[in-house]
Amino acid sequence: MSAPLKTFPKPSQLPVPAGAEGWEKLYPYNLVFQNLSGAEDEKFWFCDSQHWPTVFKPFETIGGEFAVKCLGQYNTRHLLIPPANGIEFKIHLGYLYMSPVAVPEDQMAARAPEFERRAGHYFQNWNSLLDNWKIKVRATIDEMEALQFKSLPDVVPFDDIVSGKAKDGSEVLMENYDRLIQLCYQNWQYHFEFLNLGYLAYLDFFGFCKEIFPGIADQSIAKMVQGVDMELFRPDDELKKLAALAIELGVDALLADTDDVAGTLERIANADNGQQWVDAYTAAQDPWFNFTVGNGFYGHDKYWLEHQEIPLGYIKDYVRRLHDGHQIMRPVAELTEERERIYTEYRDLTDGDTRALFEAKHQLASTAYPYVENHNFYIEHWTMGVFWRKVRELGQVFADAGFWADRSDMLYLTRGEVRDAIFDLVTGWAVGADATGPHYWPAEIERRRVIIDALSSQRPQPALNTPPERITEPFTMMLYGITTEQVEQWLAKDSGSDDGALTGMAASPGVVEGIARVVTHADQLGEVQEDEILVATITAPSWGPIFGKIKAVVTDIGGMMSHAAIVCREYGLPAVTGTGSGSTTITTGQVIRVDGNTGRVEVLER
Repeated sequence: MSAPLKTFPKPSQLPVPAGAEGWEKLYPYNLVFQNLSGAEDEKFWFCDSQHWPTVFKPFETIGGEFAVKCLGQYNTRHLLIPPANGIEFKIHLGYLYMSPVAVPEDQMAARAPEFERRAGHYFQNWNSLLDNWKIKVRATIDEMEALQFKSLPDVVPFDDIVSGKAKDGSEVLMENYDRLIQLCYQNWQYHFEFLNLGYLAYLDFFGFCKEIFPGIADQSIAKMVQGVDMELFRPDDELKKLAALAIELGVDALLADTDDVAGTLERIANADNGQQWVDAYTAAQDPWFNFTVGNGFYGHDKYWLEHQEIPLGYIKDYVRRLHDGHQIMRPVAELTEERERIYTEYRDLTDGDTRALFEAKHQLASTAYPYVENHNFYIEHWTMGVFWRKVRELGQVFADAGFWADRSDMLYLTRGEVRDAIFDLVTGWAVGADATGPHYWPAEIERRRVIIDALSSQRPQPALNTPPERITEPFTMMLYGITTEQVEQWLAKDSGSDDGALTGMAASPGVVEGIARVVTHADQLGEVQEDEILVATITAPSWGPIFGKIKAVVTDIGGMMSHAAIVCREYGLPAVTGTGSGSTTITTGQVIRVDGNTGRVEVLER
């Protein structure tokens, strides 16, 4: 075995793909390394391919900017979490890199009392505060839904002359755009109000278990909070219920051609008992079809509400599985039974004050844990689904005015450039002359498209620069699986294994063998076959409908509390996360063994 490397490449050492020269000019100045005066080559950065697995188009940076900024504000300004400030983030070669900001050791103790006071308020009032959170988030979504982007009329209505309104409607276009951005930002602030507390409650329980039960497996701790009711699973559960109802009503055969959405629904509606099924299908859409097969951070993510061939196709597949005698429901009863058994076994090993603390910390972790996944539905899926739909509406206004060919072309502009383009549009309209945009943007968008495509041809480096001696920041370890051991394995070209096996986080228990299916994009999910092992950069929480088909999951990034790990445990699938290079080392068709108990992945047949 070759000696491990001691450092990852520096950003300045990474080659720019041919055709992507000048890529850094596509993004806001503050998001690229080039403006850090050399500091970019000093800090340790890791690529967050868990949330942003593909190259950003300029407008899409909004998700990364809002998410990481708002995460930081709760660590640093709201809660004063003793060991963790926020996360610095930059875009390099189109991908997002992060560098956790540590709290100096001599400042941690001073933050502790205020943190306990602030976090204690949330933990003591968790349910009422969370109920209010849902009201705030839903109000934001409703206001966003009400925003409209329409082309300006040839002339203002005569009623506006009579009323003395003295405005032409262009101000609405500008105000609605600004408000759309602000509402998106608002829900991202709400997003992190509870999230870090959910992680902290689990981390506190995790640390206490490690302290009083030396040698306890990470998975044993995770199992003590599994099997809880999560809203994130509701979209998938609704499809399963619709599949069972289709069989019950005898309309399941009419789901043969689900790509023809209108035709399928019409055929079912005209069948005996069919309208009952269509009514149930329609009722499930609000809100559960505000769900994407992606992760909500990209403008190209496909949402069920707008692409109903996707949920209909999943329903069709569930019907097939039911006819084949498969159990399609999540094994909640089994998970709950195992949870209670493991919890009771460990609780019975304690007594006195230790037992009281163990019970209290477990109760807190169990209460806060569901939010770790549930927030995904409200923010990444529902909020961002509405946001991207409104972005496309505005993009269509520009397309109708000749600024670009397709409504999605607006994604090649930064959000600041969009604001400038709006004024260009309304100025040309107001003065009765050509706007500049139609003469400028088509060629510029094509130039940028070439650069984005070139950047997309190169997978990101998993990390940059020299890692610290020890990685101690708890969120980085628990969420991303970026541990000292994993970084050392990434540094070793053969992943630190003499036999070529991949090692990662033992994220969900079980050992299986099967044929690998490498998926790098949600559009490839339709290629997944029965009993294959899914290998991906990362899985999205919304991939639940294919989890009934597969045997196991392997991902490049992710820790014990990553979405992939949590979802796999809830579906009873073995999983190894944080392998670093699973999706690039393994190829579709290889026979592999996944050991979710030890975090080991072996290629058995090449």
